[in-house]
Amino acid sequence: MHRAAHLTRRAVTGRAPAFSSLSRPGPTQPNTRLDVDLDILLRNVDTALRGAPRGQRKTPQELEVVSSHPSEAEHADVDHDGEGDELPRKSPAAMFGSQQLGQVVLPLELQDAIQRLIAESNKSQLHSDAKRLFQKDTDDDENWESHYDGTYRTRLQGVKHAKRDGTAFASVALPAHYPAIFAVFDHVKRRLGPSWSVEQVIDWGAGTGSGLWASLYSFQSPSGVQNPMDNLRIADATVKSYIAIEKRNGLSEIGRRLLHGIQPEHLSINWKKGWSSEENMNPLHAGNSVALSAFLLTTLPDNLSRKNLVQEIWESGANTIVLIDHDSKQGFEAIAGAREFLLELGRKDLLHDGAPSHLAGSHVVAPCPHDGACPLYFPGFIKLVCGYSQRIQIPEFVRRTKHSNIGHDDTGYSYVVIQRGPRPRPTVLGLGRVGAVGKRALEKEALASSIGELQVHSENASDVNSHSREAENTTLTKPLLPEVGNNAEDVDEAIRLEAYQWPRLVFPPLKRSGHIILDGCTAEGKIMRMTIPKSQGKQAFYDARKSSWGDIFPHPPKNKPQERHHVIKPGSINVAGSDIGKRQSVGKQEKTTYEGIAKSLREARKSKRVEKPLMDEDEV
Repeated sequence: MHRAAHLTRRAVTGRAPAFSSLSRPGPTQPNTRLDVDLDILLRNVDTALRGAPRGQRKTPQELEVVSSHPSEAEHADVDHDGEGDELPRKSPAAMFGSQQLGQVVLPLELQDAIQRLIAESNKSQLHSDAKRLFQKDTDDDENWESHYDGTYRTRLQGVKHAKRDGTAFASVALPAHYPAIFAVFDHVKRRLGPSWSVEQVIDWGAGTGSGLWASLYSFQSPSGVQNPMDNLRIADATVKSYIAIEKRNGLSEIGRRLLHGIQPEHLSINWKKGWSSEENMNPLHAGNSVALSAFLLTTLPDNLSRKNLVQEIWESGANTIVLIDHDSKQGFEAIAGAREFLLELGRKDLLHDGAPSHLAGSHVVAPCPHDGACPLYFPGFIKLVCGYSQRIQIPEFVRRTKHSNIGHDDTGYSYVVIQRGPRPRPTVLGLGRVGAVGKRALEKEALASSIGELQVHSENASDVNSHSREAENTTLTKPLLPEVGNNAEDVDEAIRLEAYQWPRLVFPPLKRSGHIILDGCTAEGKIMRMTIPKSQGKQAFYDARKSSWGDIFPHPPKNKPQERHHVIKPGSINVAGSDIGKRQSVGKQEKTTYEGIAKSLREARKSKRVEKPLMDEDEV
């Protein structure tokens, strides 16, 4: 490029190459003067080429480290204005509704405990036990599940395999159960606010301690919350008492071994085979207690056993009840049935005068925005599942145990969180609906209106524009309304209470170029299809485009939502909207081939040949 610019300059100045006899100008032959603009252009080219490095490639940037800490991920999508302030592109309400964990990482403390356990075991035997218990009978070697069925033909066989099964459970099932329990606890913490603290956990079906580790790492002191996910420590947990109820001796023994040498002094851990009615707590003094049952309901033999377990959990007196199971049809049916039964027990409590008003009854904290009948729950005929998914970074010991090289896995789960007391009163303040996207749109609109005011120069136009600016300023400063206070804590609390009525996206959104289709479970107890078009506004459309399966969505749709129906019984006629959930089959359609086109053409010609004789007979 240097040579090209040099030759261009010579061509313009009329100079010939050095080997030409015409290139030796005499003393009386002056150089041709360049045009001023062309001379400036050539000088700029020379300067740019002279400053460019030769023979050096640009150093590639290092790969960005994707943080698994939720607070860092929330502030990644921000706009920076000239004063250095950061404003997320999402509205504050949408950010609250979509605070999900990107990827769960097992803390190093837990990984070290499991690795010590594996180091003391027979590796080949551990792999065979893991395959026997958790690998499905398919041709795919990567098809593993976390459902544990430790039944044997004789009691002697069960005792013989108890310790080996417990080691395999801790190596495969515990890392799969942990992210689901951790994700549910993280969501409940945000829904119930910073004033909610947990000091006691009662875990039915504790296994090897999946719920124990998840609760200790979820409920941390203010100093521990700041640590990255992989550096969380059980010493920073606020939980003071943990009661593990586990009948399977092999699993409980391994659970104790994992805690050997690292249990803090302030934490009391008791392993039991059952819960007695004498241990029931007074709900008035059990505000900081959580009753947990994770992946246990589907292991029970029948509905009566599940009902007895749920009643035992309710009668324990725990303030908050968390039930989790697999996202299969059986798991969802068990969770939905338990939800219905717990709400029924809460309604019975309302009939008793002895219970305090703030503890009488029960309500759903998550995932449902209502306390009515589940619109997807039809016992014995479950077609659609209200389930969610949480990704986990698979530790090295799991990959070695499975003989797999896959670095991540997705744990599917269904869950319900029930809390004693009445449901918070509905509030619709419309706070926190403007983020950086909406702010820019409003500023652009305000600028356009001010330009129009300068052009019109009329008093009426000025009045209209002033009213417009007042409305925009009101929208921008809506989170600072007097009735909720002027600080961020008051706004966050108002958004948290209002979120009890927001619809939950129970299926993945359908994202189109001009509109977004959301299927959500609404406060009316129905599955409603909401369409958010571009014409609704930049902020609402942006929040809808960035929404995900499992979010709670704050913006009401521009048009009336459409109710989606479910086929209730076999053989019933499909009504309009009975296609809820069918987006999951998108992408599985058959590919278009020449053979298929030829076949369809042959069938079309054949049908025409059949129709023609029939028409002739009709004419006769």
